[in-house]
This record gives sequence, structure tokens and C-alpha cells, in this order.
Amino acid sequence: MSESHITTLNVELGIAARLGAFIELLKLRLSFLVVFSSAFGYILGSSGSFEWMSMLMFCLGGFLISGSAVTLNQVSEIEFDRKMKRTKIRPLPTERVSDREALIYAVILAITGTLVLFYFTNTLTTVLSIVSLILYAFVYTPLKRVGPIAVLVGAIPGALPPLLGWTAATGMVSHEALIIFGIQFIWQFPHFWAIAWIADEDYKKAGFKLLPGNGEKNINTAFQIMIYTLFLIPLGLLPTVFGLTGVISGAIATLCGVLFLAQTFRHMKNCNRNTALTIMYSSFLYLPIVQIAYLIDKI
Repeated sequence: MSESHITTLNVELGIAARLGAFIELLKLRLSFLVVFSSAFGYILGSSGSFEWMSMLMFCLGGFLISGSAVTLNQVSEIEFDRKMKRTKIRPLPTERVSDREALIYAVILAITGTLVLFYFTNTLTTVLSIVSLILYAFVYTPLKRVGPIAVLVGAIPGALPPLLGWTAATGMVSHEALIIFGIQFIWQFPHFWAIAWIADEDYKKAGFKLLPGNGEKNINTAFQIMIYTLFLIPLGLLPTVFGLTGVISGAIATLCGVLFLAQTFRHMKNCNRNTALTIMYSSFLYLPIVQIAYLIDKI
């Protein structure tokens, strides 16, 4: 291979690596969860009758806003991410992307996402999306080093995607929108706390205080995880009770809630990392299964 070919290859690899770093900043798994929940709310709000292009553009706008929020979060936490094993390989701590570049990137994402939402949805959805970004990037992020109040604040933008989907489809916040918001809001607590239990050592290095009570991995924390998971069972029935969906999805939501709750009892008994992992994986399964069941039952 000639020297010019090697130089060209190195340039191409360099561009690919840079592009990959910017994509990594978006936290694709989290952003796609946001898109899924948003699409769920949109389809539910439109009763299954909608224009695909409008929904796709709404999801794109939400994806861009979410990407901006998580990028701003990483800009704020560069020094803390360097201290944690789980996050020290991210683009900013490894200096694959500079903080200035990431900040410009986040601003471009936010502006583009806002314009897409404003053009393809409505003012209410656009404003609530901006509020979600502000809460996540500028309120939740600094509060992580203050105390578990951060989980309460973070649960608001975390639960807004299905509500935003509903407002994008209907143009209003109704009791149905508040119900699907409420389910995802309460779900955040066992989900967050299971992750905080697993990552506790890393979080302490960065000064993050996310576990409830005195911040210890003990029976009191496990009990609070159980209580919030318990709330999901009656909440999961509300879409059926209010006629938003049918009986079948209500039964599925109840079954999923009971199975989820069972894992928290195991955790209360053992209070170890393995049972916390089980709760985390259960939370990943619970939400999409229940939301898909609601959609199928509605459509």
C-alpha cells in the first residue's frame, strides 16, 4: 500500500472516530427510549389514526432535544465522569471531543429540535420539551451531588416523553396524558435507585447522592424501592378504568407489576448487587411491555 493510500485511510479513520464520538454523546439507548415513549404517547393520543410523517418528525425533534440534554449533562460532569469507571471512557473525559465542541453541538441539537417540534407539532409540545431539557440539564444534573431530591426532579423530564406525545397528537394536557405521565414518573424511582445501588461505589467517587434516606444500601432503601414499585400496580390499571385502553392491557399491566414487585421482595431479603441488577432489568422490561400492551389494546 502506498504512503498516500495510508494517509487517506488514516484521515478516513480519524473522521469516523470523531463522528462516532459525537454519536456516542447522544447516549443512543436513552435517546431511543425517549423516542419509543414519545411515539407511544403520540399513537395513543391519536387513537391509532395519524400521519406517519408528522409522527416521525415529532420523534426526530424529541430525539434531538434529548440528545442536547444528555450532551449538556456530560459537559457539566466532565470532571466527575473522569472519576468513575463506568463513565471515564466517554468522549469528553477521553478528550475525543472538547467541551467547547460538545457545547456547540448541544446548542445546535437544541435549536434544530425546537424548530422541528414547533413546525411539525404545536407550541405546547415545543415549550414542554424545552422545559424538559432545562430540568434535566440545569436542575437535575447539579442536584445529583446534593441529595436524592435529584431523583424526584429527574423523574419529571424522564416521564414527560409520553405526555409530549399526547400533546403533539391532541394539542392539550388531559387526564389521559397525566395518567401515562404518572405511570412513567413512578417507574423512574425503582429504576433510578436500582441503578444507583449497582453503581454506588462509582457514584460516591463523584460525590453523587442518589439513594434515598441516608444513602446507604440497606433494607430501608430496598423497602422504598418496593413501595414505589407497588404503586405501579394500581397506576397500571388507570388507563383501563378511565377507558383509555381495554381490559386485556390492564391485566397485562397488573401481571407485569406483580412480577416486578416480586423482584423487590427478593431484594429486600438479600439486599445485594445481584438482586438490584434483577430490579434494573425488570424495569427495562416492564415499561415497553406495558406500553406496547396499551397500544395494541387501543388500536
